[in-house]
Amino acid sequence: MRAYKLFATAGSQTIDPPAQGAALVGRAATSDVPIYDPTISRRHAELVLAPNGVRVRDLGSSNGTFLNGARIEEAVAVDGDVVTFGKVAFHVREVTPAVPRPAIDPGQPGMPPGATIVRRVAVAEEPLAAARPSAGVQLRVQGGSPEERRARAMALLLEISKELSKHQDVDKLLQKVVDITFEVMSVDRVSILMVEAASGELIPRISQNRLSDTAGGGSRHVPRSIAQRAVEERLAILTDNAAADERFKGKSILMQSVRSAMCAPLMGSGGKVLGLIYVDNLTATNSFSDEDLDFLIAFSGIAAVAIENGQLTERVRREAVVLSNFQRYFAPNLAQQIANQEGEVKLGGTKRPVVVFFSDIRGFTPMSEEMLPDDIARLLTEYFTEMVEVVFKHGGTLDKFMGDAIMALWGAPIAHEDDPDRAMRAALEMQSVLNALNAKWAGEGRRPVQIGIGVNFGEVFAGNIGSEQRLEYTVIGDPVNVASRLCAKAGPGDILVSDDFRQALKSPPALEALEAIPLKGKAKAVQVYRVKR
Repeated sequence: MRAYKLFATAGSQTIDPPAQGAALVGRAATSDVPIYDPTISRRHAELVLAPNGVRVRDLGSSNGTFLNGARIEEAVAVDGDVVTFGKVAFHVREVTPAVPRPAIDPGQPGMPPGATIVRRVAVAEEPLAAARPSAGVQLRVQGGSPEERRARAMALLLEISKELSKHQDVDKLLQKVVDITFEVMSVDRVSILMVEAASGELIPRISQNRLSDTAGGGSRHVPRSIAQRAVEERLAILTDNAAADERFKGKSILMQSVRSAMCAPLMGSGGKVLGLIYVDNLTATNSFSDEDLDFLIAFSGIAAVAIENGQLTERVRREAVVLSNFQRYFAPNLAQQIANQEGEVKLGGTKRPVVVFFSDIRGFTPMSEEMLPDDIARLLTEYFTEMVEVVFKHGGTLDKFMGDAIMALWGAPIAHEDDPDRAMRAALEMQSVLNALNAKWAGEGRRPVQIGIGVNFGEVFAGNIGSEQRLEYTVIGDPVNVASRLCAKAGPGDILVSDDFRQALKSPPALEALEAIPLKGKAKAVQVYRVKR
């Protein structure tokens, strides 16, 4: 059966549905999955692992259980879905089951076709299953017989699996893998290299020498010839005397005085190689046994599962942070699209053609002087809610609020062929929605408002502006200033557009030309058009 895990979109809580039975989600401390949030009922929902996902059943909770925003009584959530208990949301992700990977020889009964992990690659090309009585055993497991040692090794692997599952930060997890290796094996050096997603190259991440007790990212002592073969051919490798091994002719082996060495690729889901774990001894040849290699292969399998789940946790957390930031500015579907993009959100941007849109309440300052603060806040909240909904409906980006003004964009960060027409439709709908709002307010004995709108089109710098601690997506350039000034010139109910914007429209509404308006900083007056009412 597949394994699934739930990751909180805000915070670090995760949920592992049990392989057998059901997990109770609730606010009570006795719940299998306690969530201490006021929107969670004491017995809120039940989770059961299903063949293709996680079955979620609401237990009559007060605030409901939701799947992708729709309230449910019972449904199956699959990879990529969002399950929300009350107001606490979780991403559902398929993960690799944390089961120790067995060490097996190719050709053994039950060996799957095409398997690429082998127990060892022997010196002088001796048969893979041949015994090596001269080798010592570096695994620190006691036992009077091979069977007893194997049983204790499996128990040790289980404890290691439990310990690694406690760590979700990848860097801390890699350090824990190194620490555990030194605890359970008599080796001089341990290194972990990770495959860089962009280039596919092996990048040293952490290295430690037992003798000097130093740690770092250099890992220069890992022989390149050994590491490359292990990753490229997906082989677990044991060499008795690396300097004399005909398979590895690299100069780095002699330079680093490598005697005995073992390594195993960190195999992720789908046969993907995440990296490599490498150990060696500098003082003696024939240091490692088949038993040591068996253990390293199984250990690397457990470590790979933990690393892959840690990487998944980091990605989900990053998506949640990006999503929480960008939901303020973008339509929900666009915010999700941005959150799913690989890589960090960084400073910088590009030049691109963009529609810049400004709207402003006419006469708001003198009107607000006669209103109570609570009434001003109520008016702006209701007004902005309706206007932003129109922006999002037509695929626009909310840039910012400036007092009672709205600045919106079309064409950034994601462009469409009909962005100017989308912006035009949004401007027309805003005036229509405002008429409906005014009618509602009049029925409540509240005063109506009118807005002016200015729209321009041109090339601007668009990107993330600010500092590493706080970023805002915005645009900078002369077209922004022109749109702002058009808005300032617009009367109540007016929609003023520039000639550049008019020419970009594929389906323009009825327009009337106005006298060209001189604008500060412009050598020529700007030709302006007004949408006919």
